Amino acid sequence: MAYPEMLIAAMRQDLTKYGVEEARTPAEVDAALTPDSGTVLMIVNSVCGCAAGKARPAVGMALQGAHKPTKTVTVFAGGDVDATDHLREQHLGQFPPSSPSMAIFQDGKPVYYMHRHDIERRQAPEIAQLLAEALGRLAPTHQ
Repeated sequence: MAYPEMLIAAMRQDLTKYGVEEARTPAEVDAALTPDSGTVLMIVNSVCGCAAGKARPAVGMALQGAHKPTKTVTVFAGGDVDATDHLREQHLGQFPPSSPSMAIFQDGKPVYYMHRHDIERRQAPEIAQLLAEALGRLAPTHQ
């Protein structure tokens, strides 16, 4: 069962204001993670406090760095239920489900994963640094 949209709309905007695209259906998840998609940062957004105070701000900070993904996409656990389930089952099956979480894909294959327990024990700047370092190993530098 999904949360009411009026409850989560502002939480969605916490990411879309950084230019993060929403994948609200399984087809949109698949379209974002094609074999030629480049470097994709995929965020599983959620209503929890660590998403609000740590994960979402960290994404904004990381996207200000020199290394940017080709695309940044989000699904909302508890909002985009089918899309989130599809992402977890078809694209992140080797990782335990987690809300929030972040994964970096290279041409449709997961190459980096940050689970909720990795987010809960860190502050936003530290999470942003970890994302920036992972992106630096994968993504081209944009001037």
